[in-house]
Amino acid sequence: RVVERRNRTLIEAARTMLIYAQAPLFLWAEAVATACFTQNRSIIHLQHRKTPYKLLYSKLPDLSSFHMFGALCYPTNDTENLGKLQPKADIGIFIGYALSKKAF
Repeated sequence: RVVERRNRTLIEAARTMLIYAQAPLFLWAEAVATACFTQNRSIIHLQHRKTPYKLLYSKLPDLSSFHMFGALCYPTNDTENLGKLQPKADIGIFIGYALSKKAF
């Protein structure tokens, strides 16, 4: 029952994020992953009075790197032959967090 409730909470959060961002439905997996990422760092377990992140790592998470799902972002353009007048970043929407770096 606990797993079913947790899954339902994640799906409801992902659905809300997709609707609010007016994002296409094929981004549902990224929305669920983002919901899981944010909830593991923000929802407090009543029994322990700590977030799952604090229980695992014994420190508070850095919430300054949180961003709105679907927000406008500018990912770095990694093309090798970038001319003098070519843009250094592309325009995109934020769809999730990378596990290896804080930048988005």
